Amino acid sequence: MATTHVVSLFLPYTVNFEDKEQDSRPPSPTPRTHSRRASAVSIATRHSTTSLLDPTPPRTPGGTEVDDAFPQFGPLSAALHFAKPGDPHSLVRNDAHLPDWGKQAVFNQPQSRAGLMPSGSILDFAKAHEDLQRQRKDSHQRSRRVSPKSKSSRAGSHDRAYEDKTWTVVTGVHGNGGLTNDIRDAKDTGDFDVTWVGTIGFPTDSIPAAMKDDISDALLHEWQSSTVFVKDKDLDGHYVHYCKTILWPIFNYQVPDHPKSKAFLDHSYGFYKSVNQAFADNIIGSYKKDDIIWVHDYHLLLVPRMVREKCPDAQIGFFLHTAFPSSEVFRCLAMREDLLNGMLGADLIAFQTDEYAQHFLQTCSRLLTVETVAEGVQMESRFVNVTSCPIGINLASTQAIRETAEVQDKIDLLARQYKGKKLIVARDKLDHIRGVRQKLLAFELFLNRHPEWASKVVLIQVATSTSESAELLSTVTNIVTRIDSVHSSLEHGSPLKFLQQDIPYAEFIALCTVADILMITSLRDGMNLTCHEYVICQDGTLSHKKWGPLILSEFTGSAVLFGKSHLSVNPWDFSGMAKAIKQALEMGVDEKARRWSHLHDVVQSHTGGLWFKQLAQSLEKVHTEHGARDAASVPRLPVQQVCDKYRTAKRRVFFLDYEGTLAPHRTPAGLPLSSPQRVLDSLNELISDSKNTVYVMSGRKPSDLESDFRTVKGFGLIAENGCFVSSFGSESPAPDSPGLQRSTSRGVRRDWTGFPDMKATEEWKTAVKGILQYYLERLEGSYIEERNCSLIFRFDKATDQDAATRMGGECSDHINDACNSMRVRVVPIRQAVLIESLDWSKRSAATHILDELRAQHDIGVEDGKQPTDFLFIAGDDREDEVVFRWANELGKSGEVENVYTVSVGKRNTEATSTLTQGTTGLLSVLGRLTKISADAAPRDYFNSKMKA
Repeated sequence: MATTHVVSLFLPYTVNFEDKEQDSRPPSPTPRTHSRRASAVSIATRHSTTSLLDPTPPRTPGGTEVDDAFPQFGPLSAALHFAKPGDPHSLVRNDAHLPDWGKQAVFNQPQSRAGLMPSGSILDFAKAHEDLQRQRKDSHQRSRRVSPKSKSSRAGSHDRAYEDKTWTVVTGVHGNGGLTNDIRDAKDTGDFDVTWVGTIGFPTDSIPAAMKDDISDALLHEWQSSTVFVKDKDLDGHYVHYCKTILWPIFNYQVPDHPKSKAFLDHSYGFYKSVNQAFADNIIGSYKKDDIIWVHDYHLLLVPRMVREKCPDAQIGFFLHTAFPSSEVFRCLAMREDLLNGMLGADLIAFQTDEYAQHFLQTCSRLLTVETVAEGVQMESRFVNVTSCPIGINLASTQAIRETAEVQDKIDLLARQYKGKKLIVARDKLDHIRGVRQKLLAFELFLNRHPEWASKVVLIQVATSTSESAELLSTVTNIVTRIDSVHSSLEHGSPLKFLQQDIPYAEFIALCTVADILMITSLRDGMNLTCHEYVICQDGTLSHKKWGPLILSEFTGSAVLFGKSHLSVNPWDFSGMAKAIKQALEMGVDEKARRWSHLHDVVQSHTGGLWFKQLAQSLEKVHTEHGARDAASVPRLPVQQVCDKYRTAKRRVFFLDYEGTLAPHRTPAGLPLSSPQRVLDSLNELISDSKNTVYVMSGRKPSDLESDFRTVKGFGLIAENGCFVSSFGSESPAPDSPGLQRSTSRGVRRDWTGFPDMKATEEWKTAVKGILQYYLERLEGSYIEERNCSLIFRFDKATDQDAATRMGGECSDHINDACNSMRVRVVPIRQAVLIESLDWSKRSAATHILDELRAQHDIGVEDGKQPTDFLFIAGDDREDEVVFRWANELGKSGEVENVYTVSVGKRNTEATSTLTQGTTGLLSVLGRLTKISADAAPRDYFNSKMKA
């Protein structure tokens, strides 16, 4: 079984340190420090409840500082993050709310030694530097007073301090809880051999090298986890200053305009790149043939490309757990091209929803000027598939936690505490993205409009503290104060319980069980798994309350997944949210049951294990397809086999691309393409055999092709990539079609069949030309080439090619957005942008021709006409790939006995064979085939001419 490397910034495991002499002693309480936001926190505590199970009103607090009302993070807070604290296999909270990396949280671990990062102000940086020097001096003086020993370095003292400690492996808190649970769900099936790759979740500069080796060995051999060790400063710059300060806001549509978002721009990206390279080096060092690599989330966007450069045949997938913004937002990133190209190193890129996948495709089209289709991104030498696959929860483990005695006890206590009340439940980080402020304002509006509900409903808002500014906390506190002062009473208490702290996992599961409504108002969320847990808890097996409605922001990935079974709200529409609260509270039993039943079906069918299995199957499929298309994997054309099949075939059809296949795109002197005599001779010889039907395909206009092939008759032409067809042997002049130019050159005149509706074509061309005019005025040297059914915006003569390429991408994105309903597509080509119809292609033209040939066979069976049993297609560019795919399908289905698809040149392709010699090689093959025809034809020995 191949090993699957699951690559995430943090491993699902970490290490807890203990003193050897004090193993049996209980851990010391974490020292309490005065908050920098003391004033804001003090205000909040006046209205914040410390526990869901406290009496109402709460007991009079003791004589302690107001900050002490909030429990500090310490060893006892593991229950906040795990279903079973102390069990390394415990179910992990899907949405753990943690303090910043490097700050002591749950376990006894070292503090960060990252030091200072550049500030947005030179004065600020100087002040911070002075403060640090003063702290170091004070610390040194204290250490001399306590123990005047050696003058060893600070690093050495730190190392020796941890040499005296023992350590145990425990479940980590910084990892992606949803990912951890889902991988365990998938592993339980026995279908996957998984090795985790990630950092250990705490600063490691203080750990001796020998201890790092021991920890790494234990994690690898006992826990299937490969540890990536990076310097504290690198990870601090990567995670805190680039991921959280720059990437996280951008990916959640919050364009950072604070000076600090630009202060770390150059510096923090260097750390980001360094950490990504450390991950790539770890993967490359352990990679073996047939291994599977899955890279997860925005922390590691550069890893796929870094690995691809060293392991070109590796099977690499990338999954983004967050939202992906529109191109207008993503383009704000200075390193946008590097980040996109990093992701495009994968074979498959997966997102939570189709919307995010579409945003990614549009961003690639606009910023990288590459061709994008619904299935993915066409790079210069490879194709990258893009899909959506929503993550789910581990149902079995969630159900097991619900059945524990602890959860049942909490359910009973909560039911008694809030007897006779309707409970609206919410748990969010107190930041600018989770929508806590908007939710409280909507609830306040609801109570103002419907004061009769103030005594019958309670909103329990768990708002975990973050490092956000005091301004947001102060704003939220003011709202809480207003609600409490206006709608509270001695008899019924307050309709709002605002907890500025987290609650244990078991208590939250119990809360979801006794809730009447779950309300999620995130301004943006990739996939909110809290609502999945709520749906499972509302089955009515553990409480008399069941089928509670779900109020869900339309800007979460889960809203797309659940369809119309939830109450969808816009977090900025306070009135709409107030109406949704009233609708949920007054909803009838039948409607609640119907909505919950559909929600439950969705959650059951989108489990974590199924999610990982589906991703694995998709990656295997696309990797196989990519391998088949790889130029090194496509075999050479078996010329002798082609000759043998050609010799015995009864009816043969050839579709030959013109530019780049039969003839070079330009002459060696750089002159425009014209038909060399050797091409014309080869075509004449090929069509001299009555068993052969030959069509030349091109993107050029019908009039241009008539001019180039005016001396040849007996073969067909496909013009403008399938929009026009001239059947083989058509020589008589025909009335001019609308918009179709007729050749005035002497020679063969042809009948043309035009497939597009020329009136509709002129309409979309007029609309597109209006857009192109905008870019023509702004890009010197650009011009428009107009064909009957397409437009080409060319900028090969532009003086600033970098600006031209960037503007070409913007133009492509603009047309795709504005003309989506007109059935047109934009294809970036070399120094140009092609705009053409989606409905017509070389494939549609070839299908039409083959259908006509079949009809002729059906009519003329009695005349001895044979069905097509030999199909030969040659091409060299992307427009030919659709014909290759079509022909290969005919061969696989058996509709045509012998099918040969040939890619001329060296490039990735869906053709079954290749001719690396280019045009010369193809003409040589055609020469051998025509010789077979000549040898097989009866001869007139008097004139030595072949008979017709």
